[in-house]
Amino acid sequence: MNISFFGSSLVSSYWNGAATYYRGMLKEIAALGHQITFYEPDAFERQAHRDIDDPPWARVVVYPATPEGWQRAMDDAVRSADLLVKASGVGVFDAELEDAIATISTDALRIYWDVDAPATLDAIAADPRHHLREAIPRYDVVLTYGGGDPVVRAYRAAGARDCVPIYNALDPATHHPAPPRGEFSSDLNLLANRLPDREARIERFFIDAAAQRRGQSFVLGGSGWHDKPMPANIRAVGHVGTADHNAFFCSARATLNVNRDSMAAYGFSPPTRVFEAAGCGACLITDQWEGIDLFLEPGREVLVAADGAAVAAHLDALSPDRARAIGERGRARILAHHTYRQRAHQFNTLLEGMGTRIEAAE
Repeated sequence: MNISFFGSSLVSSYWNGAATYYRGMLKEIAALGHQITFYEPDAFERQAHRDIDDPPWARVVVYPATPEGWQRAMDDAVRSADLLVKASGVGVFDAELEDAIATISTDALRIYWDVDAPATLDAIAADPRHHLREAIPRYDVVLTYGGGDPVVRAYRAAGARDCVPIYNALDPATHHPAPPRGEFSSDLNLLANRLPDREARIERFFIDAAAQRRGQSFVLGGSGWHDKPMPANIRAVGHVGTADHNAFFCSARATLNVNRDSMAAYGFSPPTRVFEAAGCGACLITDQWEGIDLFLEPGREVLVAADGAAVAAHLDALSPDRARAIGERGRARILAHHTYRQRAHQFNTLLEGMGTRIEAAE
């Protein structure tokens, strides 16, 4: 099947948390015999911050971030596509692309692939005239990388023909144990860009924990933190490219995951960082959200915290041996049940079912 996929960026993780998900999913989908063309805009300086070359398993088309640019890309995509995919959060001309795929004359299947379903659903609920209210019912299916039953119910209420979560996962060829590095060495680290709907939770879970444990060291990776007031025992190291993620996660006694507000509220929304860190064998501490036990067992494979005080208490009780054991058990669980190869087979089964339904309708 020829798949035309519109997303934020495949070749750059710069201000682009979906890059790991795209790479892991599409590489394994291509391995099942599908031909993939990934369309991404030349926007947000991502092309200047590429962290991979064009991969052998996908054709990458970078189009100008202009009205003419996306329209030419759409014309190219439709020409040979058996499946058109629009991912959420491209960042420029999202509404135009979503409406175009929903209404364009083609025999191709149409998928809306939401990589931030809680935020999208909140936006739809807040705006009675949101363009997706008319567009979503025209797509054959909505896929999400998280959200569980709350998201499925909300999308069906918004008119989706069907909604299927295809969760984040691990690519063990990309994220795996690696030697630690001194610049990332700490008692606790966190990798997260500074975003408005995450910042308050990072203050609560990470910065407050550091303030309560001045004798311990903390490392914060990600863009946007350079002017954020922090305790002296936090080192902000800026953007950490994908090639450095393994060393980052393997250089601390434990690593912290903090979900964004909307993801925590909906639950069942593990970000890519959970699987990356677990794949590296890191001892993971996460903020509390419904559904974590679907992926990792609290207390054995992951530590769960309600606030910064609980994070600090976990660190107090976390010997190097215990941290190593939790990390090893978490990695084994993810490798057994949550890899992108498994997710790709789920996607392929879904496609086969969609083809059967369409043939029956004809």
